[in-house]
Amino acid sequence: MIAIALFCIGSMAYAYAIRGQARWDGVGEYIRKGWPMFTPFNCLLYLFTAPKARPAIMDMQQFPELKAIEENWETIRLEALTLMADGGFDQITDKDSASYYDIGFRTFYKYGWTKFYLNWYGYTHQSALRSCPKTIEVLSKIPQVNGAMFSVLPPSGLLTRHLDPVACSLRYHIGLDTPNDDKCYISVDDQKYSWRDGEPFLFDVTYLHFAHNDADKSRLILMCDIERPMSPIGRLLNWPYKWLMRATVVPNTDEDKRGFANKMFSSLVPALEKGKRLKETNLVAYKALKYIVNGSLILALAAIVWAILKFIIWLI
Repeated sequence: MIAIALFCIGSMAYAYAIRGQARWDGVGEYIRKGWPMFTPFNCLLYLFTAPKARPAIMDMQQFPELKAIEENWETIRLEALTLMADGGFDQITDKDSASYYDIGFRTFYKYGWTKFYLNWYGYTHQSALRSCPKTIEVLSKIPQVNGAMFSVLPPSGLLTRHLDPVACSLRYHIGLDTPNDDKCYISVDDQKYSWRDGEPFLFDVTYLHFAHNDADKSRLILMCDIERPMSPIGRLLNWPYKWLMRATVVPNTDEDKRGFANKMFSSLVPALEKGKRLKETNLVAYKALKYIVNGSLILALAAIVWAILKFIIWLI
């Protein structure tokens, strides 16, 4: 127990003060945005990650298996533009749609960002098969693709500084219809990259990153979760994360499957909305409710991560 506690503390200290170039704006920001409860498990995966996948931004030459996406980017672009013209992204911000309740990405909606899922950790969306069959065909031939979506960032859109909580995958972007302008960019671990049509980009989402579109045109990209290259032990340790990600399947339309986390989140949101209205009438009660809900969720997640860590340390 003491060894596990020391490993957890050491992992959090490493993620907070040593890993990467970008630094947190104090412990408070790390607690709010750094998902410290996942840090120990992430650090285990870092230990078993192949050297080519350890930098914040990877050398694409080291990942020839992804070349097929680049070779077919114009075909993918055509399907994405047709989908956009047909209003395929419009339902995402509709609160009456199940697609709105995306526990992983919903906070980005208020900044203008939208997406359309193609597949996600073992599930291929029926709406994508119908709307984007050629794109699905390309992706289906690349086993390293764990999940994929089209992503749109409009003019003046942004993604605030954050990192993704789980380290099971790397993140791949390829420009489809972008401003081709340095005003439209992503910063990963204080390294800036501007999207260009047909050009791929691969990075580790567990480094601090943010995005801005200060150009006068929307940015449309294909975004994929790519299998993190690891040793056999690392792949074995990664299965709890991949199981968790399967539970976060979000539908584009009613014909698509809904994951367990999506169902739970969609049932909680109405209560959270009522809580926001309570804030206007009784601030003390609102804060008490907020701390109780958030605290319960954190304790539940921490218990799960703790159990997984105990099992993994026993295993290795």
